[in-house]
Amino acid sequence: MNSEIGPILPSNQSTHPILYASRSGALPARFRRMRVLIVGCGDIGLRVARELPAGVRLLALSSSESRLPMLRAAGITPLRGNLDDAASLRRLAGLAQRVVHLAPPPSEGWHDPRTQALVRALRLRSAPEVLVYGSTSGVYGDCQGELVRETRAPAADTPRAKRRISAEDTVRFFGRAAPVRTSILRIPGIYATDRPDGTPRARLHKGMPVLRASDDVYTNHIQADDLARACIAALWRGRAQRLYNVNDDSRLKMGDYYDLAADLYGLPRPARLPRDVATAQLPLLLLSFMSESRRMDNARLKRELRLRLRYPTVATGLLAGQG
Repeated sequence: MNSEIGPILPSNQSTHPILYASRSGALPARFRRMRVLIVGCGDIGLRVARELPAGVRLLALSSSESRLPMLRAAGITPLRGNLDDAASLRRLAGLAQRVVHLAPPPSEGWHDPRTQALVRALRLRSAPEVLVYGSTSGVYGDCQGELVRETRAPAADTPRAKRRISAEDTVRFFGRAAPVRTSILRIPGIYATDRPDGTPRARLHKGMPVLRASDDVYTNHIQADDLARACIAALWRGRAQRLYNVNDDSRLKMGDYYDLAADLYGLPRPARLPRDVATAQLPLLLLSFMSESRRMDNARLKRELRLRLRYPTVATGLLAGQG
């Protein structure tokens, strides 16, 4: 058990009451242990699985045959199903008391039919007690560098972020109607030295420029293990129908972040360009991130979820990887 998270987690002893489902009824004994379903079990989902104690039974939805051995090796029971095939999700009904939903919406459109299909399947039988959904900080849109708390209304500017708002709406409606205690985590840029493309190193090697200081935007980050621990904290401590900003304490502009990483890696700092020049040179996806500026407030994460960050700044996270 991680001391930073504390007593939100069940102990590894099978007799601990939190390991037993409150809705077990007459189910066989093997089903009475706490079951956590991970939907979208990629890098962060696997980190969630590693952070949970052995007493919890882990399940994961997977549409890929090739991933099944890897999931089993991680102590996770794979369940074949596809969020784009609603009929394949029926087996999820009544299986788990707690659900972590980390699957992204489709890459096109304005809505998220995948989340709709998931919650419909979960409602076919006894609904889960808790659902934690991993959304994006992009739903806030451009805040012109202002401090952003969870009470701020979404103002998504991109189709990608609008699909996330659609998913959030679905999750919140599900929470009120089922009822289910739902928590929505608004997640900024995820980094980790052991995550594929999880640091700025590759971009620095390519010599890609950043915006000059006068045009630059504030950016927010969370280390991947801290994000996994936030998911777990929300599973046990999250309040009903509650939003949480999940970011560290850094208050950096994007260029300063890359300068910091360059100094740590012993690489040249990236060139600084005015916005009009950068628009002609940089990929559209990168430019979309450079068009939004906000400083996310994480007080609710610390106060309500009582999460103590292992990596409170990007400097500590990147330095840890250097050791």
